[in-house]
Amino acid sequence: MKKNSVTRAELIQTLAKNFAIPQLEAVVLMEEIIAQIIQTLREESKLKVACFGTFSVLEKKQRLGRNPRTGVQAVISARKSLSFRISGILKRKIARRKALPLKREEN
Repeated sequence: MKKNSVTRAELIQTLAKNFAIPQLEAVVLMEEIIAQIIQTLREESKLKVACFGTFSVLEKKQRLGRNPRTGVQAVISARKSLSFRISGILKRKIARRKALPLKREEN
């Protein structure tokens, strides 16, 4: 069975292995990256990561919706939503994934 997602713990293990750093340092690094992403999105509403993509905070207005089961109308409150647009470079890399190595090769 094919796995559908990668966990934070797996990303931390990969960081520790690929950069030859202790697991605890990899945890701190991962948490700092995530904290910086969140802080930037709160302050700027947009974060562009070159060769990866752009995260944008969208302001959704209040609107009238409908419960799909019952058909009863309900007000959907205003909220913020996160959008991600993949970069063309990353899109092309994913499209030709068979040509890319799965793991970083060691010299």
